[in-house]
Amino acid sequence: MNLALERCTRIASDQSPLEPGEARALLPQVDGWSVSEDCRSIWREFGFSNYYETMAFVNAFAWLAHREDHHPDLVVSYKRCEVRLSTHSIDGLSRNDFICAAKLNALLDAN
Repeated sequence: MNLALERCTRIASDQSPLEPGEARALLPQVDGWSVSEDCRSIWREFGFSNYYETMAFVNAFAWLAHREDHHPDLVVSYKRCEVRLSTHSIDGLSRNDFICAAKLNALLDAN
């Protein structure tokens, strides 16, 4: 199934994070994203022409993340934004992280 069409679900704190093999199997569905060395997050850096475009991206993604109730860690600077997704309640990766990554990719592809 297309991850961008899925919705994030509530993850119980006693649920186990994805195994490294499971995370790596989902990675091809989110172009441009990488799995962290400890396999507890996925990340991608986005570049922009100016600060306004960077902030427009951040605001659009903030709206999307709020709608999915799944919140990223962002590092924002003048012409770039690093997005790191991890499921905080389980201190690792869940399918929700890949769903949000796919939705963000779709948002950028739509522009």
